[in-house]
Amino acid sequence: MAETVPARVEEPKFQPYVPPDEVRPEFTFRAIFFGGLFGILFGAVTVYVGLRAGLTVSASIPIAVLSISVLRALGKASILENNIVQTAGSAGESVAGGVIFTLPALIFLGFPLEYARIFLLAFIGGWLGVLFMIPLRRQLIVKEHGNLLYPEGTACADVLIAGDKGGSFASRVFAGLGLGALYTFFQNEYMFKVWPSTPTYTPSWYPGSSVRANTTSEYLGVGYIIGPRIAGVIFAGGVFAWLVVMPAIKFFGSHVTGAIFPGTMPIADMGPDDIYRAYIRPMGAGAVAAAGLITLLRTIPTIVNALRAGAKDLARGAGAAAGLRRTDRDLDLKWALFGSGILLVLMWALLTFKPILHAETSAANNFFAAILVVVFGFLFVTVSSRITGLIGSSSNPISGMAIATLMATCAMFLVMGWTGTAFSALAITIGGVVCIASANAGNTSQDLKTGFLVGATPAKQQMALMVGVTVSVVAIGMTLGLMNAGLESFRSANIAIDVQHPPVGVSEYSGKFDRQTVPVSASAGGAATQQSVQGMPLYTAINSPTVPNGYYFYNPQSQKFEVQWIQGIGSDSASAPQAQLMATVINGILQRRLPWGLILLGVFMVVAVELLGIRSLSFAVGFYLSIATTLAIFAGGVVRWLVESRTRKTGGTVEESEVSPGSLYSSGLIAAGGIVGLLGMVIKVLEGKHWLPDNAIAWGPKLGFIANHDIFANILAVIMFGLLAASLYHFARKPLESDKK
Repeated sequence: MAETVPARVEEPKFQPYVPPDEVRPEFTFRAIFFGGLFGILFGAVTVYVGLRAGLTVSASIPIAVLSISVLRALGKASILENNIVQTAGSAGESVAGGVIFTLPALIFLGFPLEYARIFLLAFIGGWLGVLFMIPLRRQLIVKEHGNLLYPEGTACADVLIAGDKGGSFASRVFAGLGLGALYTFFQNEYMFKVWPSTPTYTPSWYPGSSVRANTTSEYLGVGYIIGPRIAGVIFAGGVFAWLVVMPAIKFFGSHVTGAIFPGTMPIADMGPDDIYRAYIRPMGAGAVAAAGLITLLRTIPTIVNALRAGAKDLARGAGAAAGLRRTDRDLDLKWALFGSGILLVLMWALLTFKPILHAETSAANNFFAAILVVVFGFLFVTVSSRITGLIGSSSNPISGMAIATLMATCAMFLVMGWTGTAFSALAITIGGVVCIASANAGNTSQDLKTGFLVGATPAKQQMALMVGVTVSVVAIGMTLGLMNAGLESFRSANIAIDVQHPPVGVSEYSGKFDRQTVPVSASAGGAATQQSVQGMPLYTAINSPTVPNGYYFYNPQSQKFEVQWIQGIGSDSASAPQAQLMATVINGILQRRLPWGLILLGVFMVVAVELLGIRSLSFAVGFYLSIATTLAIFAGGVVRWLVESRTRKTGGTVEESEVSPGSLYSSGLIAAGGIVGLLGMVIKVLEGKHWLPDNAIAWGPKLGFIANHDIFANILAVIMFGLLAASLYHFARKPLESDKK
């Protein structure tokens, strides 16, 4: 029998779907098992899609839909069990988002991407996001129920309640999953490769330009979910970069005989890809940095209000406000404080006893870093939770908070004279943990809102979130390593260098490279031949005035950099724009070595876009990404526009949401592209280790009538992508079974 809450506490006049005095199965083994399984799956998919597309989409509703179907097939399921599944599963997506926005910057700063380090930092950040939210839940979720709507959490509660009443949405997700997987098996360059994954047109009559589309199922799905407005702005950035700025660089630069920094060859000899890497990426980094800061500045009133409300709630004492009803029970605040302390000691120990090679910092430095994590972590956890309550997780400026953390951290380091290379690694460690905590706090808030609406037990949700974080970080670290290895390439280089007196920004690599031979090609997509790198030390170039950014093998006999190692993360296939941005911020403040002319061009381009009344962050990301990515995403947005236009013409109501037929089908397309794409990465790595023959399952190139005719192959690729888009249009227009009922 539940006891009444003391009279001094004003309970909101709200009754959840499951009454507080009713007990249903909730924190069961099967709920935790499937929650952990979905956390691993969607964590890996988020890493794959986020590194390639530069953005992520919420996984809570697809997981809830799948959970309803799976648990129903296993026997009668409780709505609270389904809620635990989506709570644990969605933790993987949010932690993965925080990881990919920051920690790959280690690669761009010249450090190795170690699995154990990624695992521990993601674990610490993910748990802090949950623990810091425990004292804030009552104020933000319960007392401000009418003010903070938490749109994704509310929509997820609607799905769970509909499922408990007999509704089903899973067939639409499974349709997207099945057709998307079938398409990706044929399209992916590491699977059957029946047609080109990226059909390309490079007009000779417009030098410097190129039009291409990476015709993946996940990009089509992402474009549909974000809608025609955002997809159009992202594509506008790509059009401006690839069809305006790059041709202008080619036109004006072709008359210059020498190389123009940061390029290393005359512009007259450059193709579109060379111009993009040398000039567009630095401009894009400046644009994304400026747009992120502008987005953060817009939220300053929200940040101030969030901090005031959080401080008042803590001053009153969160423990005193918690009632004894089932739906009021949080984990004990003492355990939250104790757990946070243990995590910070763990972080200090990691930095002190297992530092990055050649990036060692003192115990005092590392203690200061732990303090900064506490201060910035709690600050931005509070901000993230309140912002997601107002405008949703998709609009939460996580990267802007990470930039603010890095700028403040680096400024303090600069004042204290901590400007060595080691402090770059320390800065991204602080920023990474804070970003992960903030990202997971936003997701945690949405999940707790869902639980509040359906009548879940908060303490059990908080435990489920910790389980979800713990299991998902295993897959997140593995997926990062897999993509870095699976998408890597080696190119011929011919750069004379004096390693005894290396130029500014060039230094020996601090990690390990244990392969004796590597497949080297002369250009992107060219035929590769095995070349020995035995006895060739590895160097890094970061913002050097004479050597392009990258990793190079040095031949002592020729005294040249002869082979460039292009790691998978940071390549054209996984550009990781936010992580590149974090490295740019750190280098700009601590090392003060950047191509400032190009950076400022990007900054003022964003200012111009803002003056036009357009939100600049989407435009900046589109400018930074390859047009191959932005065009495919735009195609998904066009399908959404066609669906909405047709609905209006037939007299229907346009109410696209995360539980609409098209969005559910798109979620299946995204999951299919990520899963099959990761399977292709595994095959690529096995081929690289010679455990499988080259092109083991790629039977497409053996079809001469396709492989020997580029125009025909490109047309076939466009037709097949068009058919996939047509299937999206069909299923988006087709009502769900629950809607028919």
